[in-house]
Amino acid sequence: MLPEQQQQLISLIQASVARLVPDAQPNVQLERPKVAAHGDVATNVAMQLAKPAKRNPRELAQALVDVLMAEPASRALVEAAEIAGPGFINLRLTVSARQAVIAAVAAQGEAYGRAQATGEKVLVEFVSANPTGPLHVGHARQAALGDAICRLYEARGWSVTREFYYNDAGNQIHNLAVSVQARARGIGVDAPEWPADGYKGDYIADVANDYLARKSVQAADGQAILASGDLDDFEDIRRFAVAYLRREQDLDLQAFGLSFDNFYLESALYTSGRVEETVKTLIAKGHTYEQDGALWLRTTELGTGDDKDRVMRKSEGGYTYFVPDVAYHKAKWERGFHHAVNIQGSDHHGTVARVRAGLQGLEEGIPKDFPAYVLHKMVKVMRNGEEVKISKRAGSYVTMRDLIDDVGRDAVRYFLMQRRADTEFVFDIDLALSKSNENPVYYIQYAHARICTMIANSGAPAADIAAADAALLTAPSEFALMQRLAEFPAMVALAAQELAPHHVAFWLNDCAADLHTWYSACRVLVEDTALKLARLRLADTTRQVLANGLALLGVSAPQSM
Repeated sequence: MLPEQQQQLISLIQASVARLVPDAQPNVQLERPKVAAHGDVATNVAMQLAKPAKRNPRELAQALVDVLMAEPASRALVEAAEIAGPGFINLRLTVSARQAVIAAVAAQGEAYGRAQATGEKVLVEFVSANPTGPLHVGHARQAALGDAICRLYEARGWSVTREFYYNDAGNQIHNLAVSVQARARGIGVDAPEWPADGYKGDYIADVANDYLARKSVQAADGQAILASGDLDDFEDIRRFAVAYLRREQDLDLQAFGLSFDNFYLESALYTSGRVEETVKTLIAKGHTYEQDGALWLRTTELGTGDDKDRVMRKSEGGYTYFVPDVAYHKAKWERGFHHAVNIQGSDHHGTVARVRAGLQGLEEGIPKDFPAYVLHKMVKVMRNGEEVKISKRAGSYVTMRDLIDDVGRDAVRYFLMQRRADTEFVFDIDLALSKSNENPVYYIQYAHARICTMIANSGAPAADIAAADAALLTAPSEFALMQRLAEFPAMVALAAQELAPHHVAFWLNDCAADLHTWYSACRVLVEDTALKLARLRLADTTRQVLANGLALLGVSAPQSM
């Protein structure tokens, strides 16, 4: 049922409870019965109240039903009520209440399922790759999850900033420059002189060749980085290589249909003095101590659940990797983002408590659960029943561009978020390419295209379809489809609350199944003009909601296939 109907029904049930058990304050929840024959919605409120009211739950349930159904407002929503099991109340909605979704979608269109602006804002950081090579399939999962979570926040009325944090400082960048320098000097990856920690992908040769050719590449700030071609100028090699690979990553993101509002450089945390300032503040507040020549943070005393204290500055010098992360998230807070979400691989699990502990030590008022995290498991790519482990260009892993080139953007996006982020996932390339009902992307997009074709072939004017009488939609499969459409707004709200785009993917698959079932059970282009137009209106309503759901995942809604 529609959210406004659900809230109205909850209010009516609460009023009935107040008459029978005046002092009770139950948590009235409505859920869809697992068996459709049991009704449209159910509540266990009588079972909650039985003990404090000192009444038999089934008897109390019947009394609640009697009071509820005595109200005219209830009878406008509920056609029948019955008691089941130990005291469940199963409610069957009126025909008009079930059909109300048709008018709701017509009135709201693309806004159906979306909330009004709340004034809240959130920063979502995702992908955040080292600029040392092409984006891999793990980054692709982050990109899919992160963008969908941003879209869900936007659907709930939040102002969203998408941010990419570039790890452009540290040993990885040094190893990148050393690798490019070695390639430019003609050293092969299998040669004894090849750097021990060097990158071996073919892309390193591309960077080296362009550096020797003294080409230019546009940096993040818009300035052109011109290669000098001097193999002894290590800093120039480093600067050019980073800019080159950042541009390559930007092109991968563009191919994915993803753009960021802001790019934040790890190096800026050092050049601006933020890292030093962070360390000095933690020392001044007494949250650190020296031991074995290293500087430690008392994370166990800062209430974020860390099981042991952590090294901030190593005995040989240099800060551990979580220290700039603390400085970065302090900067997020100071920029006014008091809601922040990080999408990262599950290998970052150990940093969560450390970063939060550092923030607790820096400033009062930052919540202990700031920032929020979505940690995802990695992806195994399969083709012809065998795991695909490497890309010729990257050398050691499957890249985002490999997947996009193989199966297309839509399939990559949908497949990488159709399961919970914290579950392992197998990306089956053969399935993603198949034009069958087993391929969920094809199945859902085909449902949308089928509707578009049906409406086009009907020859019915759009105005006539929009004005059709929804009261004629009374077949069981029509009620099932309308009920699914009515649940869309609540599903979107749940997916946003739980940062779980897979709810949208599941819903889309279920909706497509309901559409195909209805299409098989109810002939649309019948001789009865009024009924034909009513069914075309239901089809067009479904088309709109399918398109709204696909948009939340960044997946297209084709008109033909």
